[in-house]
Parts: sequence; C-alpha cells; structure tokens
Amino acid sequence: MAWEVFSIIGTIAFAISGAIVAMEEEYDLFGVYLLGIVTAFGGGAVRNILIGLPVSTLWSQEMMFQIAIAAITVFFLVPHHLIKHWNRWGNFTDAIGLSAFAIQGAIYAVSLELPISAVIVAAVLTGSGGGIIRDLLARRKPLVLRDEIYAVWAAGAGLIIGLQLLDGDIYLYALFIAITALRVFSYTKHWKLPVRTLKKLEETKSKSTTIKIDTNNRAHR
Repeated sequence: MAWEVFSIIGTIAFAISGAIVAMEEEYDLFGVYLLGIVTAFGGGAVRNILIGLPVSTLWSQEMMFQIAIAAITVFFLVPHHLIKHWNRWGNFTDAIGLSAFAIQGAIYAVSLELPISAVIVAAVLTGSGGGIIRDLLARRKPLVLRDEIYAVWAAGAGLIIGLQLLDGDIYLYALFIAITALRVFSYTKHWKLPVRTLKKLEETKSKSTTIKIDTNNRAHR
C-alpha cells in the first residue's frame, strides 16, 4: 500500500515541479507537459536501467501517466495571482518528490531482494534522477550538484529502508515527513556539505605571477 501511495505523491509533486521550471523558462504548453512528464518518470527510468530492469516497465504505469498529466493541467490553469512565489512552490514540490520517490525506489529495490548498496543507489536515482534530467533540459545546474544538501537525504532513506529499520507503513510515512522536512530545512537554513575548491589556489597563483611580472618590469626600468 505504501509503495502505491508514494508513487502517486512523487508523481504529482515532480510533475508540478517540472511544470514550474518550464513556466519559469517560458516554455510553451508542449514544453510544460514534456518537462513535467520527464521529471516525474525520468528517475524511475534511470533506476530501472541500473538495476537491470527494462525501461519498458514504465509504460505499464498508465494510471501514473494520467495522474501526472492531470496534475500538470490543473497547475497550468491555476491563476498566477494564487501562486505568488514560484521558487518557494518549486522547492517545496521538489522536496516532496525527492522524499516520496527515494522511499518508493528503496522499497522497490528491497522487494527485488537487492543488496543494501543497490537499495541506496535506487533511492538516490529515483529521488533525484528526474530532477537532474529536468534541470539539464532547462539548462540549469542540477539541484543535486548545488551547495544545499539534497541527495544525501535520499541516500539516508535508502540506508534506513535497506537495513529494514522500519517495519510498517506508518513508520514509512513518518520517514517521508522527516526527509521532506530535512530537505526544506536544507535550503531555508542553507545547510551545506563541505566544499573544497581550487579557485582560490588558482587566484593566488595568478596574483603571485602578476606581482612577479610587475616586480621584474620595475627592476628593468
């Protein structure tokens, strides 16, 4: 039962998330539907490829496609004055989709009796794969590669489910709320993972070279 619920939640959330990005980029109606569908089903397609399932299994989800199309249509028809903060809506629906699909992907991998490493990978790819494809099509830096913590929460959900630490749908729903809340806190509180950059080192070398050249020029004057 939980698997179906998370599939529906994730499909609606990511379909709307894709539609929001398409509208922000001023895509036409076809582009809105295309980006919404790709966001909703892209992660599942990537997951199926890596765990050895045919991509064609997606076409058996006719009801999910209908739900995604309905969600995109309803959101497209919502008057603009009712949705004042597009970025806030986009981040929130993306957080819901990440959480729901991460748990759904992990449950799916466990049902196939895959090792825990595969469960974690399935959770990350299902939760973030659609968003990555969406952002690449929209020529944006994927959320999973930005500073705020993103895919780590999906990996955490996969680890918990893979270790079978939760038994029962009620606990899975609690995990869904927790992962969604953690993702929301990530971008509102600017939680970040450690970053190591080479830019400062290159800038220091560049400045050092400039100083040496300037010093040499003065010496020859």
